[in-house]
Amino acid sequence: MSSIDQYLQSQAQRFEEELCQLLRIPSVSADPDHRDDVCRAADWVADEFRRLGFSTEVIPTPGHPLVYAQSPPVAKATTVLVYGHYDVQPADPLDQWISPPFEPTRRGGNLYARGATDDKGQMLTHVKSAEAWLETAGGLPLNLKYLIEGEEEVGSHGLEQFIAQHAQRLTCDCVVISDGAQFGPGQPAITYALRGIACYELRLTGPDRDLHSGSFGGTVTNPANALARMLAALVDDRGKIQIPGFYDDVLPLSDRECRELAALEFDEQKYLGQIGVEGTTGEAGYTLLQRRWARPTCDVNGLSSGYQGKGAKTIIPAAAGAKLSFRLVPDQDPQKVTAGLQQRLAELCPPGIRWQLSDLHGSRAVLVPLDSLYVEAAVRAIEQAFGRRPVFTREGGSIPIVAVFHQTLKVDTLLLGWGQDDDNPHSPNEKLSLADFHRGIQASARLWEELSKMAR
Repeated sequence: MSSIDQYLQSQAQRFEEELCQLLRIPSVSADPDHRDDVCRAADWVADEFRRLGFSTEVIPTPGHPLVYAQSPPVAKATTVLVYGHYDVQPADPLDQWISPPFEPTRRGGNLYARGATDDKGQMLTHVKSAEAWLETAGGLPLNLKYLIEGEEEVGSHGLEQFIAQHAQRLTCDCVVISDGAQFGPGQPAITYALRGIACYELRLTGPDRDLHSGSFGGTVTNPANALARMLAALVDDRGKIQIPGFYDDVLPLSDRECRELAALEFDEQKYLGQIGVEGTTGEAGYTLLQRRWARPTCDVNGLSSGYQGKGAKTIIPAAAGAKLSFRLVPDQDPQKVTAGLQQRLAELCPPGIRWQLSDLHGSRAVLVPLDSLYVEAAVRAIEQAFGRRPVFTREGGSIPIVAVFHQTLKVDTLLLGWGQDDDNPHSPNEKLSLADFHRGIQASARLWEELSKMAR
């Protein structure tokens, strides 16, 4: 790998400049005014692959285009699918940016711009690593397929359709994604599990109009009061979710997972300080990290009812509503959770109230076995590049497209984040450490070698 290391070192400045070129394109997928910019970013990514000699397509979707590229075939070699996205979140609020969001700026060893860490910088590491192999070895030791989308920030609807229709074309041995964070500065990590999700909107209706609370109070069920009681009854005072069958399929942590989580250098007081609270709550009998990453949850995301203007208005509101979500763990099924929630709401709903539950969306959790040979290959590659063995972490959030890959392609996914938890994705002053950008390229280059050994 010495020749590759030398090449990466000699081209480091160019790689940064090319990342800046991509970051200057305001590819905001949620804003129709930036549609041309999104297409321009897709073309930029496609041109990178064409320059490497990869067969490349810009594929239209009902939304924004996909970029699909494939390296020259290597017979009887491992095949890896690399996923990433070139679209970004809106930059608002603009007045909170120290430097303009689409004018990449270096400060303190970091590159500040919208999309720096989410996901242009991290995605590009896997392109530059392939370039290093081609320029130094004349070819890659394995087959690479790249699927880079422009709708990750708005739901990946076009990508999901493409995967369903082209699963055979995407056949691979594993998927590689870098769109996350390390455990901490200088401590790389492999994320081996993601929680799933089930999201709903609950709507309660009572009288056919708002009523005078003096004239009718005590005789008519108040939808806001009913909503508060129903929501409170979904979780008991020990943090257990009170839905029939909810825990039937929950896969408990293995002994090894418990040891790995316990060994992490996690500062609970620092965590509390970062989010501005003085204490935590949750399911009894589990550590904070276990609750955060590996146990299911129920949270109210929004509430609406009654008068919200200045001063008092004494009414019994005609309706009340809430948005709520459940984070799910392996092997919970969102459809089964929906059925259990409907049963529980029917039990809790008082007389004089009609309720309607809308299923907004859901996806299953993802779990990659820690003894996977692909995980072991990633451990070796990352340790060589970062000089430190990666730790194993879970992610409390959900990445639905990973579940789609898992269910459709039936392969493991390696989630290898090069960012940091203070990189401000989706927030003002998004950044990426330039040192981690280059270490990510090195780790990716070594990963191609380690994964190529598996076919042999």
